[in-house]
Formats: sequence, structure tokens, C-alpha cells
Amino acid sequence: MAEQTDRIEFDIRDDRASGNLLAYENGKAVGVIAYFVMDGGLAALVAVHTVVEPGHEGKGIAAALVQEFYAMAGVEGVPVVPLCPYAAKWAQRHPDQAPEAPVELVEQAKAQLKSHPEFQ
Repeated sequence: MAEQTDRIEFDIRDDRASGNLLAYENGKAVGVIAYFVMDGGLAALVAVHTVVEPGHEGKGIAAALVQEFYAMAGVEGVPVVPLCPYAAKWAQRHPDQAPEAPVELVEQAKAQLKSHPEFQ
């Protein structure tokens, strides 16, 4: 007997210029990871906030976004610094998909976050 799943498919798109990885359902944005690309010698993608629109919680949108964020970083050959609490918890639960960022990189990301007023 085949198992039926209620998994909803999301269209996930990266808007690098605005620092948003967006999940769309039926053409409407329903979730986002706000992020920035680290400046300087050590490149990394830094997840700052993960937000799912009200009424869309519990569908796996946030998890799908974080998984895609780590996959995107893997393709680019850079680490992820999950400053977002949700992304950090997801990474702890999925160490095979989410390599831990070096401590010094995390500290540099926290310092650079201060220069991004859009996240304050």
C-alpha cells in the first residue's frame, strides 16, 4: 500500500540582491529567510531571520527554506552561519546536511550583522 503524503510543494527562489530566499505557494510569497553574504576574506551566507506568513505555519515551509539555504551554500562552496534561531535548531537536527561553521566565522558574522541596519 502506497503511503499518502500531504506534502505541499513550494517554489523557492533566491533574491540575492535583496538578501531574501523566498518560498512561494500558488504564486504568493509565504516564507522567507533574510540573509546577507559576508564581506571580506572569509565568504559565508548568514541566515538572520526565518519567517513564515501567518496561516502557513506547520506546512514545512521554514524547514524547506533552511534546507535550500544550506544546499545553495553547498553549491557555492561557502559555509552557512545560522544566526537565526530556527536555522540553528534545524542545523543541529540535520548535521549531515548542515556542516557547523567555524567559531571564528560565527564571530565575524555577528560583528558584520551590526553593519546591516535592515536586520535591526
